[in-house]
Amino acid sequence: MKVLLINASPRANGNTALALREMITVLEQEGIETELLHIGQLPIRGCISCFHCYEHGKCVFQDIVNETAEKFEHCDGLVVGSPVYYAGANATLSAFLTRLFYSTHFDKRMKVGAAVVAARRGGLSSTFDELNKFFTISGMPIASGQYWNSIHGAKPGEAAEDAEGLQSMRTLARNMAFLIKSIALGKEAFGLPEREKSIRTNFIR
Repeated sequence: MKVLLINASPRANGNTALALREMITVLEQEGIETELLHIGQLPIRGCISCFHCYEHGKCVFQDIVNETAEKFEHCDGLVVGSPVYYAGANATLSAFLTRLFYSTHFDKRMKVGAAVVAARRGGLSSTFDELNKFFTISGMPIASGQYWNSIHGAKPGEAAEDAEGLQSMRTLARNMAFLIKSIALGKEAFGLPEREKSIRTNFIR
């Protein structure tokens, strides 16, 4: 069992990374393999709606998105960590996730998703909600903790003083590990839920 963690902060060792490392420690204690990707300093452009991925099974831009796609397909859980910019995820992460989720057509159901957000003060819950929408549109169960998955800190490393935030990360990791293991047992016993043929409707006549 494996969890892929994405650090979208420009700082490889900032507060977002600190929160994710807290999770990694617990996940590995629970017997879950982890891999951490730092994408925050990469020049990731947004989707251009060219539909190349529908014909070729991957994004037209050969960058970290296509490299991550294979890791995403074979993992059991995905954690997305973001700093908060103007009460939302940073532009790098938004471009990355939009292309990653849109260009990958494998079945994402029952992969466990979790969003982690870091900020000096405000905008955490709106960013948290924004990131969770990538999971819910894909049939991915969302792991929860003891509070919204957030941590506070301004200067790099300052989040180490947020005892409640760190505890939230550890609780989230334990819950995520339990959910991944439970889903694995459920899939073995019952398989995935029946999937109907997709029905798509527009809001115009």
